[in-house]
Amino acid sequence: MKIAFVAFVVFALAACSPTPPSGTNPASATSQAASAADASSASTPLPASTATAPAADTTSVLTQYHWQLTAATDKSGQRIEALFARADKPLQLDFDSRGLSVGNTCNRMHGGYSVASGKLEISRFASTMMACPDPKLMALDTAAGKYLNGTLAFSLDSAAEKPELALTTAQGDKLAFAGIPTAATRYGSAGETMFFEVASQTKPCNHPLMPNAQCLYVRELHYGANGVREGQPEPWQILGQNIEGYTHQQGVRNVLRVKRYKIANPPADASSVAYVLDMVVESESTPR
Repeated sequence: MKIAFVAFVVFALAACSPTPPSGTNPASATSQAASAADASSASTPLPASTATAPAADTTSVLTQYHWQLTAATDKSGQRIEALFARADKPLQLDFDSRGLSVGNTCNRMHGGYSVASGKLEISRFASTMMACPDPKLMALDTAAGKYLNGTLAFSLDSAAEKPELALTTAQGDKLAFAGIPTAATRYGSAGETMFFEVASQTKPCNHPLMPNAQCLYVRELHYGANGVREGQPEPWQILGQNIEGYTHQQGVRNVLRVKRYKIANPPADASSVAYVLDMVVESESTPR
């Protein structure tokens, strides 16, 4: 079975549509949650506090982190349970020059945003329209669209060990997020976009610390700006390191959009580059 991820359509608060996903432009589609902001986040010095910082400085801080939900209460102080449908994958906000992405929901959501005078203005989200078989995930999508909408008061504390972002709706609902550095922040550059086709089966490989190690078997693909594959794939090769954010499933072939970062002063015998998952472009189950 072959699956390709989808373009965005206007997000409806009522429910997730059962419409199956169709093809998208792998060179320009919105990234996955785990690293949506990495492509455009630059590592710049953080101001001591951004609660009253100019919008440009605030945006710079916002784009350097993945913002994961830690608490949410409604105007009466009750926990908003619908926003915590995935205990292992908190609702995540990613800001970049293209807009605001919401991840770890059933569907990917994306909208515009602006920051001024202690207010965060979020435009109406667009969303993929994949079916949500789990009712809790359907409710999560609906709740995210409800609470992350319009004009929200915000405060941003970048001096804490973990930066903290607090949002308050006009109705008095409160959402708190913790900042996790993006790959671009950790590695100090925007990274280089590339595409890997990952074979369905891993290959035996040598690893000094892991006997009987298995490694990903990959080849690099090339795409033009229009999302059309160009030229011939590079030769297949064993990738002797992990791709951050990617978990391989035996029997499933994937095409991945990844970011490649140079590592300054890597340890002896360690790789001088890091690969970070940006998006699963295509996924296909293959016969074993």
